[in-house]
Amino acid sequence: MSIFSRLAEQKIEEAIRNGELDHTPYAGKPLPIDDLSHIPEDLRMSYRLLKNSGYIPEEIVLHKECVRLYDLIHACSNASEKEQNQKLLNEKRLRLQLLLEQRGLGTSGAFQQYEVQIKERLTD
Repeated sequence: MSIFSRLAEQKIEEAIRNGELDHTPYAGKPLPIDDLSHIPEDLRMSYRLLKNSGYIPEEIVLHKECVRLYDLIHACSNASEKEQNQKLLNEKRLRLQLLLEQRGLGTSGAFQQYEVQIKERLTD
């Protein structure tokens, strides 16, 4: 065990003895799992830093917008509003597709594994 690990363990034990951790949001509960197993190991720390700082990649934002527009179109009863939302959805899909191709995400192993499900969700 490195010196930093020992120091961290000592500080945690000291905080527990002093009761400093008794009133935290997860006291007595398991911590939420932050699963980054789908991200290459050499990029995980970068993704964690971006996530913790509140940055959301553009492709994730576009995907969420596509899903929201899809749901809105299926719930909409006004034909002109539906058509307007469909045009917007088509633009977002095209932008997402171009972005994925530019970043090489369309050829990644994870994308190929889930490509059918992703396309079904975006094209329905």
